[in-house]
Amino acid sequence: MTKPPAQDLGRVWKQYKSSGDRALREVLVGTYLPLVRYIAERIACKLPRSVEIDDLYQAGVFGLMDAVDGYDLSRDVKFETYCSMRVRGAILDELRAMDWVPRLVRARAHKIDGALRELEAELGRYPTEVEVAARLGVTAEVYEEMLRESTAVSMFPLSKVTHEGEDDEHSHVDILEDVRSPNPAQGLQRGELKSRIIASLGEVERLVVVLYYYEELTMKEIGAVLELSESRVCQIHTKIVSRLRQHLKSVQNNVL
Repeated sequence: MTKPPAQDLGRVWKQYKSSGDRALREVLVGTYLPLVRYIAERIACKLPRSVEIDDLYQAGVFGLMDAVDGYDLSRDVKFETYCSMRVRGAILDELRAMDWVPRLVRARAHKIDGALRELEAELGRYPTEVEVAARLGVTAEVYEEMLRESTAVSMFPLSKVTHEGEDDEHSHVDILEDVRSPNPAQGLQRGELKSRIIASLGEVERLVVVLYYYEELTMKEIGAVLELSESRVCQIHTKIVSRLRQHLKSVQNNVL
């Protein structure tokens, strides 16, 4: 069945809502597919290229079908407005389903990073855990739990294709690092990193880094050596990583 002219859509809507005819439903869905494509493309342009627009489009189509079924003709709302919200919601639900890290965890990680940057700028030094917890309005125990959760990472399929140029594309599995192969620049990088750590970290922090990255001990083993709890070692490690990340950003900005 072909798409009806715009002036006939009202009649199609009334007939479908009164009869529930599947053929009329397909006509309505087909009529608004370009809107789904438009919304999917608008969302995709803000996402990494590894996210397939077709996946977003398919999720949006399901949202469109739900919108057609749930649309109430008696309400003074244009279907395009109602449909756009349902389609966008379906696409965002799909994006959340593709992400292993819960949205709450990401939100907490952003809050911690923001509080760290603000306090460091205000105090002229790296803030203590107590100061960050106070800025966030939580107890030290809650802050420690937030730090532990914020270390979660995202997962992605190895079959996803990355495009570096018009004639250059490869899947993630093609660019995975072979950790068994020697890295000729590793010695220099490790030496430079070690120098930065020694210059900027306290004694306990240096020990955590050396034992974890150089001696390859687990967090639990490091805690036994330093007579600290495993959670406390994790907290110290997270703070170190956050500090070094900020330092590297500063160095990159100065280079640029």
